[in-house]
Parts: sequence; structure tokens; C-alpha cells
Amino acid sequence: MSTTNDDAWPGQQLGLPAEGPGSLAPWSRRILALFIDWGIASLISATWFDLNVWVTLGIFLLMHVVLLGLLGVTIGKRLVRLQVVRLVPGEPARTPGPVWALARSGLLLLVLPTVVISPDGRGAHDKIAGTVQVRM
Repeated sequence: MSTTNDDAWPGQQLGLPAEGPGSLAPWSRRILALFIDWGIASLISATWFDLNVWVTLGIFLLMHVVLLGLLGVTIGKRLVRLQVVRLVPGEPARTPGPVWALARSGLLLLVLPTVVISPDGRGAHDKIAGTVQVRM
């Protein structure tokens, strides 16, 4: 008898459904949303700030902290139908809030935590912040 569960799906350890709304977001959508958000920040920076890299980074960070903290979505995530929720054991999923959105976004900018993937399918930045990206 095997000790592994061949019927397991990504996100099962987190109590997420296998498919549909609330299931773990696929990496393709996560990356696309990131590129859309960076493109928006770059467009704003190019229009008013001569594409200053630090301004672009600041706009990107501000978008993520405010929009994720209050709504659980950025413009890019909304367009690809993803949402970031904070998972607290024993409580329903909810928006991360500004403090956890800041922690998550700061780690996202470091890049390394983003590419370190845990067995439950989350990047280290999501795992540390207690968040997960799910389908809407």
C-alpha cells in the first residue's frame, strides 16, 4: 500500500477545492497578472516620471499594497480572475489587509521568495504572509 495520496491536488493541504472558484491559481495566470501590473506601473512611470526605475518600483509596490490590502486583487489579478486571500486556521478566507499586503509585496520584490515554492503550491512570499492566490 502506498503512503502517498495519488488523488491529491495542489491546494488540498490548504483546504482549497480541486477546481473552479477558490481553487489554487495556476502559475500561468499568476505570472500574467504580474506582467500586467508591472506594465501598468511602467506606463504610469513613463508618462509622468520619464520611466524612472525607482518610481516604477514604488508605483508597483503602492498598487499591490493598497489594492491587495483593501480588495484582495490588483488590476492584473482582476483581469486574469485571481484573488489573494489570507488563510487563518478556523476562520474564513479574507483579504490580506494592508500590513500583510505590504509584507507579501515587499517579499515579492526580493524575487527569491517568489521562486521558492512550497509543497502546497505557494511561493515563500505567500507562505510567510499566510496568503494564497486563488481563482475567482
